[in-house]
Amino acid sequence: MQDFDAIYRIAADRHGGPAALEARLTRPVPAAELAEVPADRWLAAMTKCLFQAGFNWSVIENKWPGFETAFDGFDVARVAFYHDGDMDRLLADKGIVRNAAKIKAVIENARFLQDLAQEHGSAGAAFANWPNADYVDLLQLIAKRGSRLGAVTGQRMLRSMGRDSFILSPDVTARLISEGVVDRPPSAQRDMRAVQDAFNIWSAQSGRGLTAISQTLAFSIDPASA
Repeated sequence: MQDFDAIYRIAADRHGGPAALEARLTRPVPAAELAEVPADRWLAAMTKCLFQAGFNWSVIENKWPGFETAFDGFDVARVAFYHDGDMDRLLADKGIVRNAAKIKAVIENARFLQDLAQEHGSAGAAFANWPNADYVDLLQLIAKRGSRLGAVTGQRMLRSMGRDSFILSPDVTARLISEGVVDRPPSAQRDMRAVQDAFNIWSAQSGRGLTAISQTLAFSIDPASA
């Protein structure tokens, strides 16, 4: 496994130099600010990402105002107590994508967020304060206790909210395989732990967070060969 500086140089060379690469790296939201994000915005992000999975993203984006209305602005307390009548209402609502399994997942995720609030003070605090060095455990928690938030869906949700994070996109995975961290797209916990260990090493070497490292790995891969 190469050190981070070597991978960074590859990425910089492929994207116009260090300054150009730095301009492409996004900055995560500070943890203190992220912890203050209200639960309805976390539920909204979960909902958007899980509905985008397997759908045309532009369809979800165009219908998004309808989702906000149909789910009461994603008020967690209200959505968590939705009943059969609400399911019937939502399945008849042409302003959203009427997928029963995904609608049910929204309700289940509202209850998941309530549980996190009871355990950590708020859902935002739970996500924001989770140690980067154990990030894969946060992904596992979301996958196990949330609904339809496994794999890249949960990863994309956290990134969309500005949480310092990695996304195991095809390009990131290609670099991890090239570096010998894994030999296949990681899914098993053993592979995910190997990914975490690699990110921890690169973070110690560079002083950078998960988002910057993840994006640098992606940019180090030639799109034509990824």
